Amino acid sequence: MKNIFLGLIISVALMGCQAESPEVITPQVVPQPVNINYNLNKHFTLNSRPILLAETESAKTSMLFLHDYLKSAGWSSELHESGNAQIHFKHNDELQGEAYALKVDHEGVTIRANTDKGFFYGVQTLIQMLPTNKQIAVLPYMTMLDKPRFSWRGLHLDVGRHFYSVDFIKKYIDLMAFYKLNTFHWHLTEDQGWRIEIKKYPKLTTVGSQRKETIVEKNFNPFVGDGKPYGGFYTQEEVKEIVAYAAERHVTVVPEIEMPGHSLGALAAYPELGCGPGPYEVGTRWGVYEDIYCPSEKTFAFLQDVLTEVIDLFPGDYIHIGGDEAPKAVWKKSELAQQVIKREGLKDEFELQSYFIKRIEKFLVGKGKKLIGWDEILEGGLAPEATVMSWRGEKGGIEAAENGHDVVMSPNADMYFDHYQANPETQPLAIGGFTTLESVYHYEPIPKDLDNKHHKHVLGAQANVWTEYMKTSDYVEYMAYPRVVALAETVWTNPEQKDWAKFQEKMEHQYKLLDARGVNYFNAATDTTETSAN
Repeated sequence: MKNIFLGLIISVALMGCQAESPEVITPQVVPQPVNINYNLNKHFTLNSRPILLAETESAKTSMLFLHDYLKSAGWSSELHESGNAQIHFKHNDELQGEAYALKVDHEGVTIRANTDKGFFYGVQTLIQMLPTNKQIAVLPYMTMLDKPRFSWRGLHLDVGRHFYSVDFIKKYIDLMAFYKLNTFHWHLTEDQGWRIEIKKYPKLTTVGSQRKETIVEKNFNPFVGDGKPYGGFYTQEEVKEIVAYAAERHVTVVPEIEMPGHSLGALAAYPELGCGPGPYEVGTRWGVYEDIYCPSEKTFAFLQDVLTEVIDLFPGDYIHIGGDEAPKAVWKKSELAQQVIKREGLKDEFELQSYFIKRIEKFLVGKGKKLIGWDEILEGGLAPEATVMSWRGEKGGIEAAENGHDVVMSPNADMYFDHYQANPETQPLAIGGFTTLESVYHYEPIPKDLDNKHHKHVLGAQANVWTEYMKTSDYVEYMAYPRVVALAETVWTNPEQKDWAKFQEKMEHQYKLLDARGVNYFNAATDTTETSAN
């Protein structure tokens, strides 16, 4: 009798849950799937104890990911090896790469894919359709077929100007994966701090990762510093941990080791790498410094040693070498630099930078890696196999693509998330600029001036988060979100499937998802700023 009574209690409780949740959840997924059809008149109720079943080995990791998520969100999912299930994972040979299909019918939820990546993205879509405040979901019958438009769906983070914890980097990656972004560009070295342990050169972190103080707001002239020492770096073990964590979420980490400019952190540690007599000091203000690496054999040996250790830590195809904002004044004055120009038959200091980058590319290619750099690497001649990240508008990307090079579009007008996203009078201090949620959403990564035959060279697009004024991780989140959500749809969804009005409607649900993840976002729905530059 006791068991029967207990069963009645459970039945009544479940009926009560269903009574409280009669509303069928309309899919509010970001990024918008390639093809989705649903019927609000028919639904399947996913209860609080769903059974998960994978009928293919390639789905098991993603099934476990979903199981862990559900447990963390208060659900009581179960893993079965056979029989009936409410959430099925099935193999489909016709779905290639990152593609997946999702179906909801009387049998439950079925996710089909051909790879672990495809299953993983199907799981992210399902999670977005679950309520954040209860453990029951009333899902409409639906069929969904989805795959990304671009292979490079990137988000960058500068940890040189300000340093963030391993836990925050993991959260940053979690959110990327949730929105199906797959490339984390980790900006690790800067004038204001070197942030990665290099065992052969310990002073890079004992000296180069520490600055004596930091400029207060925008007090450049006269300079006002806060008088507080600042620093931090990631050990190689921490780097390995983060790279592995990202890989589990199908995010590739691309490290950036800046050269020849933005290198004061290294020069302060090893002044013999500069063209001047030194000593050098880790940067305390923002902006561009004239001191850069000298093009000496000692510098190339140092950089090859550094890159050798970096390559061992990052299994992805690409190493980002920066290449931007490298003033040539010290090279013009340097006897050694001028000797290299003469010896190599170069025309000027721009060709010297090209020579510098080409030497590094040859080394990287020999190690099985690809070089990517900011669009300044075009100046003086592009390295033979280099990929260009176009940030100073689209011109550099167009030029590179027309010459047969792969490009990632990252123009500062639409893809720089350190810009103000609303009226500056209502916002925390930022570097300047004006990039709204809408402008990010409407950005088209294929330049209109690029001939169709060169479109294949556009790998995708990336947003950049430069952190001069972002002292805390909360501040980073505020500047990144919700613009990252718009970015996700820009790089995944085909233009014909995009709809700004519908996206705004979906954001109401997306804000709830961000709340559930503890994200300190800016609510663009409450902003009345005009979407034109101030």
